[in-house]
Amino acid sequence: MRKLSKLTLTTAIAAVLALGVTACGEKTPKQTESQMLIQEVVTGNVLLDEWTGPYGGVPPWDKADVSTMSASLNTAFDMARAEITKIAGNKVKPNFDNTIVAMEKSGAALSRVATVFFVHASNLNKGEIPNILKEMSPKFSELNDEINQNPTLFARVEFVYDNMDNLNTEQKRLVDNYYQGFVRQGATLNDEDKATMSKINSRLATLTNQFGQNVLHDEEGYVTFIEDEAGLAGLPDWLKTSMASAAKNNDKEGQWAITNTRSSMDPFLTYSDNRAMREKVWNTYYNRGDNGDEWDNNAIITEILQLRDQRAKLLGFKTHAHWKLENQMARTPENAIALMEKVWPHAIGRAKEEVAEMQAIADAEGVFIKIAPWDYRYYAEKVRKDKYDLDLNEVKPYLQMEKLREGMMWSAGELYGFQFEQITDVPVFHEDVRVWEVKNAEGGHVGLWYFDPYARKGKRSGAWMNAYRTQQKLDGKPTTVIVSNNSNFVKGEAGKPVLISWDDANTMFHEFGHAIHGLNSNVTYPTLSGTSVSRDYVEFPSQLYERWMTTPEVLNKYAVHYETGEPIPAELLAKIEKASTFRQGFDTTEYLASALIDMKLHMAGGDPIDPDKFERETLEALGMPSEIVMRHRTPHFNHIFSGGYHAGYYSYLWADTLTADAAEAFTEAGGFYDKDVAKSLHDNIMSVGNTIDPADGFRAFRGRDVEVEALMRDRGFAKPK
Repeated sequence: MRKLSKLTLTTAIAAVLALGVTACGEKTPKQTESQMLIQEVVTGNVLLDEWTGPYGGVPPWDKADVSTMSASLNTAFDMARAEITKIAGNKVKPNFDNTIVAMEKSGAALSRVATVFFVHASNLNKGEIPNILKEMSPKFSELNDEINQNPTLFARVEFVYDNMDNLNTEQKRLVDNYYQGFVRQGATLNDEDKATMSKINSRLATLTNQFGQNVLHDEEGYVTFIEDEAGLAGLPDWLKTSMASAAKNNDKEGQWAITNTRSSMDPFLTYSDNRAMREKVWNTYYNRGDNGDEWDNNAIITEILQLRDQRAKLLGFKTHAHWKLENQMARTPENAIALMEKVWPHAIGRAKEEVAEMQAIADAEGVFIKIAPWDYRYYAEKVRKDKYDLDLNEVKPYLQMEKLREGMMWSAGELYGFQFEQITDVPVFHEDVRVWEVKNAEGGHVGLWYFDPYARKGKRSGAWMNAYRTQQKLDGKPTTVIVSNNSNFVKGEAGKPVLISWDDANTMFHEFGHAIHGLNSNVTYPTLSGTSVSRDYVEFPSQLYERWMTTPEVLNKYAVHYETGEPIPAELLAKIEKASTFRQGFDTTEYLASALIDMKLHMAGGDPIDPDKFERETLEALGMPSEIVMRHRTPHFNHIFSGGYHAGYYSYLWADTLTADAAEAFTEAGGFYDKDVAKSLHDNIMSVGNTIDPADGFRAFRGRDVEVEALMRDRGFAKPK
């Protein structure tokens, strides 16, 4: 299992973008019906108007006044409503241009102000932003319902859907996307049921926002401080430096801090000799959202699950999981569970072997303990040293964040011809953010890549990719793609390189894979652009891109010692390769436990659920090893209760099945830089967005359907070829 990401956009803005609210291009002299219906209006409000400046216009971060965001969003809602009313009320017979394309062009002002606002909500969530988010979340839901439940508008979409024989493949895909979206959001319900569904959606918008705010509170509010240097026993110097910096950022200079995030918790549990402190840090982290206080999420979870089930049944589905998976690659929750259950016994079997190895070391040391969850990482590291003679502290000096950034850019150039040039002529939302212009192999402009690597107060934890502007060619010429990668590395001392872990390096490449997916897009319609693919397919390109981090070409050139500049030694690389499936029991089990709980929660029906009890009893029935907990315990499971992965966390395994198989296509061809395989990957997967069925795209790339055996080999659960 590889490091997971928090994907792209918040749930609310994703819902808006799913309706095609994106900026439109320049007008041609001869206007189409859609251009006559939907025209840009100059308001004088920088948050609403078309972006100005170089590269086809850029987000006006330097002019974004938080005090005006609420009013600007409300104005944008009104503008979007007026445009939808105009499309729905058009007296001209419905056709692709005056209905579907017009909707693609609608809501441009809302898209722009929402983009700026939600970037603030994810990266600068302080001051008035939480209150604005609380106010606006139901309003996005309300607009979504107004559009999808508008009978006149749906009648136009349905007419185009029933009469699309003369459209091309991409246009048919877009029409089908709209039609199915309307139906799945209640367009065919009677008025009473539509009203019920709107109430459900509005309440869900409020609850999911509150869930995320509660988790953020517990991440920022529960920081563990160490005052005495004796409490640092076992910690490597790089971690001590990072913890000192974290303490300083929390106004505790001279102390050391473990913040309540995975990137801080994980290395402390791996290296600290202080078992009592490991237990404290472990409990603080895994009890986020589960502390019985005003930020406790259990009651919120119960209500969310009931509302989702009620909505699914209103739409004619057995459970929320059946509704969610209808338009995914898996199609049904049963198919997703079948894949997970195929891997699960191998995962827990390997985990038991790992625990036995760790217990043997603890016994040999005369510690006389039974391995507990807060011991797993610590003793696993001892096993790694004993079994593979590999100490990841030896690797860390070679993993400079900036050099690895160069490496992932270089590999993107080798695969897709991209060239990256840092620029300083565009505004940014924080001083830590830097920007690169992206050009193609011929030197032509493609887009911009924003990089925001460091943790700060008000920034949600994890790592993710955002699309500020997606690729499209609605008016005959391509737009400038604008994407970002956001991480939470601890900023080091001035003038010193930031060293990151092996897992964090993988995460950098993973999130960059999402960005590359967006930059490679070559489609006409924004709704089908870039990463706008099914949830269980979108992680495939990003998980695949992790493979280039471990290629000799990248490691030999960019994994260089921060002091000497020497490349990582071959013997150290050999140890890493030999240990490539190390700790797969833990990694796969903690992930699959979360994915299975997610699916079972959303298949459980509408009866009230005690989340803690459900989690405990379900894991016990699954045979969950007592030494491991879910990667994301239910009370802080942002992916499914604040993000878009509800009944969808299985997606990472589904995508990794595709990834393992696709990676073997490269190895079978002789290596990860094979030009023919890279071109096929670009042509069939990276550039097509959602213009084709993803299964067809993979089949065109691989020459056959995906085979799960590659995944089993990749994780060391099956014999290699």
